[in-house]
Amino acid sequence: MLKYAFLPLFVSIRSRFTATSIGAIIGTGIFSTPSSILESVGSVGASLMLWVLGFALSFCGLFIWLELGTMFPRSGGEKVYLEAVYRRPKHLATVVFAANAIILNFSSSNCIVFAENILISVGHDADLWSVRGIAIGVIVFTISLHGFTPRLGVYVMNALTLFKAIILVFIVVTGWIVLSDKTRVKDPHANFRSAFSGSSNSASDYATAMFKVLFAYYGWQNANYVLNDIRNPIRTLKIAGPLGLGITATLYIFANIAYFAAASKADILESGTTVASVFFENVFGTGAQKALTIFVALSALGWVILRFILLHRFIVALLPISQGYASLDRCFDAAVQAYSASRVNQELAKEGIPLPFGNRLWAANWPTQNAPFPGLVVHLVTTVSDCIPFARSDPTVVEVVVILAPPPQVAYPFILDVAGYPSQIINMLVILGLFYLRWKKPHLRRPFKGTSRSAARVWLPLAFFFLFVESFLLIFPFLRPSNGVGDTPPLPYYLYCLIGIAVMMFGVLYWAVWKLMLPYVFKFRLVPSKEVLKDGTVVTVFSREKVE
Repeated sequence: MLKYAFLPLFVSIRSRFTATSIGAIIGTGIFSTPSSILESVGSVGASLMLWVLGFALSFCGLFIWLELGTMFPRSGGEKVYLEAVYRRPKHLATVVFAANAIILNFSSSNCIVFAENILISVGHDADLWSVRGIAIGVIVFTISLHGFTPRLGVYVMNALTLFKAIILVFIVVTGWIVLSDKTRVKDPHANFRSAFSGSSNSASDYATAMFKVLFAYYGWQNANYVLNDIRNPIRTLKIAGPLGLGITATLYIFANIAYFAAASKADILESGTTVASVFFENVFGTGAQKALTIFVALSALGWVILRFILLHRFIVALLPISQGYASLDRCFDAAVQAYSASRVNQELAKEGIPLPFGNRLWAANWPTQNAPFPGLVVHLVTTVSDCIPFARSDPTVVEVVVILAPPPQVAYPFILDVAGYPSQIINMLVILGLFYLRWKKPHLRRPFKGTSRSAARVWLPLAFFFLFVESFLLIFPFLRPSNGVGDTPPLPYYLYCLIGIAVMMFGVLYWAVWKLMLPYVFKFRLVPSKEVLKDGTVVTVFSREKVE
């Protein structure tokens, strides 16, 4: 196992965990999504309110996940909780989760952000072939980095994680200076007069915009991947988790204020995924814009690398801890890592979920014995097949893994919506599972006390608020938006919802064929057994036993 330290200057355990929580959340969203959010809701005031609502929802989700995490103290997050609640039919929850994790867990949106920003920094037009080539180059570089030199990949990720936090703080501080009329920006308060003027009156617009906000806040769930490795975890997470999320939310809101102070609504709407670049240009001029935009591009690269980083706690996420399939490292840096796509693919293979070319291939840690290179390849296929149509001018292109690729001008917001909708379905299932456990197993041990001292559980109004918002996000995107076409024309405004549902249903169908149809037709039953591979990896293998 790799052992490394994140931000070693923080000597306090809670300080280090707070720092890693902030690093886990800050990604490309704050630098690239404000334009599409503003386009959806129509006004500066409504846009800022959504960022506040996104914080509130993430705050509620953090406490809900901590209650479940302490009830089921195994790494793995949503998958562990789904399996604990939805026990029957067996393996159904696992396969549905796997479908979402493998099919929609791509990094192409971040690669596109890197490509477009780096092209701006060198003064080159972001034409189709340039964006395509750079985006694919980024993902191949990241695969190679983690597949062959995982230790170096960890160090690069740590450096870029610190770097992107510094850039965000720089934007916030610069925004304060802009608002004080000390820069070249004329009338920085213009956007804040009648801030809610032009606000959309369609619930669909707000639901679609909320997916982008939640993408920017993604990372608060990582607390559940370190519960077993923290001394006094409940107290530490109750303090450090909300503190890290609160600091990040404050930076996000002030960063948006900085954007609106330095640029007009028209400039922001035209910027696409390069909002930060427009901010730098308006404040410092074209020369400084090119230099500073490189920093935004590096932040995007850091998020791509972060998505591939080896998540130690996820190695045991899908496996019974009592069987000791993997050694555990005493490190808090796992909190800074989002779902590692390669580890998801590897651990699903270990559980015996049937994958192409056999489970032994995807479960192996070759060639370095430290990184699941085959699992990285799966992620490479999904991302590259996604990046190629992003740079095409065709309206829609069907690819191998991504069901439907959008036109290039709406690629970024569309892919965030496609990935976000099924994630909210999973969140809905988790919160319903929490209510089920409250009802059916009220005496189950709940070490986490949330916001209530009298009961060892999350304060009920927080859980109901989370349930209400999740219901809103799942239902209202089907309503017609105010402009009639949504924010991804010429694609239908409801298309991303249908794709998300289709991915989940594909998981159900896959499970039915694997567990029901094939055994029934060919008269056999699946018998699980454990097998140790050459690299020491333990994998579950299902053999077929003939039934007379």
